[in-house]
Amino acid sequence: MTPYTRLARLRTAQEFAHYLESLGVQLGFDETLLAGEQSPMSTPLTVGEFTIGNRYAVLPMEGWDGTTDGRPSDLTTRRWEHFGISGAKLIWGGEAVAVQASGRANPNQLMINQYTVGDLAALRQKLVTAHREQFGRDDDLLIGLQLTHSGRFARPVDKKRMEPRILYHHPILDRKFGIQDDSALMSDDEIQVLIADFVRAAVLAQQAGFHFVDVKHCHGYLGHEFLSAVDRAGRYGGSFENRTRFLREIVEGIRQQAPTLQIGVRLSAFDWMPFRAGAEGFGEPEDLGGKTYPYNFGGDATGLGIDLTEPRAFLDLLDSLGIKLVCITAGSPYYNPHIQRPAYFPPSDGYLPPEDPLVGVARQIEVVRQLKRSHPQMVLVGSGYSYLQEWLPHVAQYVVRTGGADFVGLGRMVLAYPSLPADVLAGRPLQRKQFCRTFSDCTTAPRHGMVSGCYPLDDFYKARPENERLLEIKQSIKS
Repeated sequence: MTPYTRLARLRTAQEFAHYLESLGVQLGFDETLLAGEQSPMSTPLTVGEFTIGNRYAVLPMEGWDGTTDGRPSDLTTRRWEHFGISGAKLIWGGEAVAVQASGRANPNQLMINQYTVGDLAALRQKLVTAHREQFGRDDDLLIGLQLTHSGRFARPVDKKRMEPRILYHHPILDRKFGIQDDSALMSDDEIQVLIADFVRAAVLAQQAGFHFVDVKHCHGYLGHEFLSAVDRAGRYGGSFENRTRFLREIVEGIRQQAPTLQIGVRLSAFDWMPFRAGAEGFGEPEDLGGKTYPYNFGGDATGLGIDLTEPRAFLDLLDSLGIKLVCITAGSPYYNPHIQRPAYFPPSDGYLPPEDPLVGVARQIEVVRQLKRSHPQMVLVGSGYSYLQEWLPHVAQYVVRTGGADFVGLGRMVLAYPSLPADVLAGRPLQRKQFCRTFSDCTTAPRHGMVSGCYPLDDFYKARPENERLLEIKQSIKS
């Protein structure tokens, strides 16, 4: 068991503040939550010609529950309807939608093509209808679709078998995930075909009614891997200019074929080296053998620090391309999850957190604050808040009030407590039993081939047969 204090035990602002102080963590929060028009979280924000109604965003989450031909299922629809009733006015991407069948993260990931576009349009409309019925309007609700290729972490046919597509040989990840030869390497010609598929997908997303597309550059997936392809030869690797060519060519194609469609980017603004479980189960960095580590975009040569030089240059590039919407995240769920989504309880194939998760939360919030300070013209969405639990609204209000971010994004929390933004903004009592406690079952389930959902707190998933299997898996790990 981890030695850290569980947040559920910190019931007063004084207890929370004292615990932060004991950790040496600088994390501001407002003791008093404001509601209605008095709340900073209720302040509309205009992006281009569109005014977004408040400062909560729903982050993209894969459910592993689409059909094998890439269409949404009833489970997908239920999740998106919950996004609609959440009260958040920015839906960042919904979930990752593959632009190529070979780039799916699992065989049940949504795809966008000429056969599925109508289903995605209907899915979006379900979200809008749920939102309008709950709140009486939807003209201030901005909805995007995240476009992706899973690259190194593609599992297009079998949930348990990776069929990776990579940009370069990584000295740790190749070994970690069993890549032994050049067969997974993508050629420049294959990349150009993929760029055309991203552009085609963006055109279809606009036809389906989405306001913007997110060209995904995070979490170790292919877009993110371009940014660390320092060893790749040719047009798409080496220099910063070459490593961002993939993005620039996608944007150029979208501007030509869908000129009125907005574009956003979800970015892992910093990354660390891969971690593994140590002798006591706690995460520890992989052994570099005394070598430097150049593969962490936004990181330093040690693999365990942050250098925002290139992320700032990336935001400069986005600004020059007319892209203002940026969602900031970090790391990868596959090789350093405590950096990406701080949690008290790891997934079944993970490791115990090597630091108090509050340290990881504060790290992400501070990076977004620094990037917002250097790029005030950009619209930045922050991530990593779910671990804060009851203190999430208090930290969110402080961050937005003090200009540390424009929006606070919610991921796992929306699976457990979908109406949290609405409750906070309306000044209603918060439902303590619904707060996500980061049990990580929503990750453990898909890692074992099951659909994702909040099994501990959502009665709908608790009643599904997968819950019994999850309990068995967790019990076998303990024993």
